[in-house]
Amino acid sequence: MTYDSTLKYLVEQYPQAFTRWLFNQEPAEDIEILNTELSTEPIRADALFFVRVADAILHLEFQTLPQSEPPLPLRMLDYWVRLYRQYRCDIEQVIIFLKPTRLAGVFVNQFTERNLSFRYRVIRIWECDPQPLLTTPGLLPLAVLAQTEVPETLLSQVAARIDMIEDRQQQRNLSACVQLLAGVKFDEQLIQAYFREDMMQESVVYQRIIRQGLEQGLEQGLEQGLKQGLKQGLEQGLGQGLEQGKRNELNLIIRLLNRRLGEINPQLQNQIEQLSFSQLEDLGEALLDFETEVDLTNWLNQFRDK
Repeated sequence: MTYDSTLKYLVEQYPQAFTRWLFNQEPAEDIEILNTELSTEPIRADALFFVRVADAILHLEFQTLPQSEPPLPLRMLDYWVRLYRQYRCDIEQVIIFLKPTRLAGVFVNQFTERNLSFRYRVIRIWECDPQPLLTTPGLLPLAVLAQTEVPETLLSQVAARIDMIEDRQQQRNLSACVQLLAGVKFDEQLIQAYFREDMMQESVVYQRIIRQGLEQGLEQGLEQGLKQGLKQGLEQGLGQGLEQGKRNELNLIIRLLNRRLGEINPQLQNQIEQLSFSQLEDLGEALLDFETEVDLTNWLNQFRDK
């Protein structure tokens, strides 16, 4: 799912920010990202990392809506038992709901049966104060979903904070995350009015989502914020979706080559257009070592001769 990939990226890249926000204390610098596959029959938690200083595990579960099978309270209990069996430490579990709703499930924070009462934390992001989120770059993508009486003003504030980030790659990646999560709440045209489209295309988040979507056969598609071509590909079937994905990958490769080597000649571009999707992925890794157009020519010739 697009949101899962985006949020996993944010937690992996900015664990201190999430720990500071959710524990309301300064986190340790040494935070270990744990394997999210839990013992017994494998199940996966959306985002999981270990806070050594607190001798605790913070387990984050991101949800757009509360519908789930098995139900979320039972899932959280199942996660807790498996985590405790494996790590034997304190476990802080938090479900963060992203999409505003009055469904009863977003107000449930416990699992209760005879002789058992189990509780966890629930955060409805649309009820959260945006200010703590606006002060930390890694939480800016969540800030667009926070409480506000004027959503467009909040979106513009987030866009302004993104523009202030000096590191260009960090700026691209966080801009992409903001655009993808903003799709939960905002119209696509409004998002594009505040954020540059090319910044999302050049981000590692966007590229990761494209690859994951294609590897999974576009089973669930890329839900919000991606190019219209991929959305149409999902609607029209896996075959056309893969073809559109290849075109997006090709366009990205051509842009990266033009930026690194200058505008490449039409003959070489024609050779690149004949490559398969997996070959384009190989080229995407190889081009990082290219210094001149000769390197590209040699790579294509070697590949063609195989």
